[in-house]
Amino acid sequence: MTGSTKTPRERYRQQVREEVKEKAWQQIAGSGASALSLNAIAKQMGMSGPALYRYFANRDELITELIRDAYRSLADAFIAAAAAAAAVADDGADADADADAGAGRPDLAGLAHVLRRWALADPHRYFLIYGTPVPGYHAPADITAIASELMSVLLDACAVPAAEPHAVEDHLATHRAWADSHPDAPLAALRQALAFWSRLHGVLSLELAGHFTGMGVDPALLFQAEVDALTGGPTA
Repeated sequence: MTGSTKTPRERYRQQVREEVKEKAWQQIAGSGASALSLNAIAKQMGMSGPALYRYFANRDELITELIRDAYRSLADAFIAAAAAAAAVADDGADADADADAGAGRPDLAGLAHVLRRWALADPHRYFLIYGTPVPGYHAPADITAIASELMSVLLDACAVPAAEPHAVEDHLATHRAWADSHPDAPLAALRQALAFWSRLHGVLSLELAGHFTGMGVDPALLFQAEVDALTGGPTA
């Protein structure tokens, strides 16, 4: 038996944990994360509460697993987009020895659309990590580490900024712990990354909450306008 082979007991435990998470997402879709109840999930699954607690010790452990899965999913999507950009750059390098210095970097506009596709695919997953915090819940350090992977890919894409200096950069000079993966990144790159993150999440949050519905606004066009403004893309 190899070290990676799971025993029947381990496979059964994993199956139950996955089913618990599926039921949890159904609860979140119906009542929100703050109303998540392990006892209600146990009842749905035909189990006793104490039996379910053998798989998740408490509500916070279950929420942590859901948040971890959500962040991991988005981080993997960003990393895949970055890898694809690097592969394209490698293919082009043989044909053009004078490829520009930005070749191989993740494409900022591309990352924006990765983010939007991911958010639209599962709005409840999006709001669990970017919506209103669950009362009384505090995420463990490993969640922050996964979130940092996202910012690292984003900073790679912002590493060649073209922007006029701004007063906020003075603030970022002493508040850049979130960018520890890029200690030498220029302040303008940090500002661009934060602008990307805050402005696009603002549009996405309003879209997913339905706030554009009564306005007759096309959220896809509005999102694209923000992407263009952030990247210096098309204006017409």
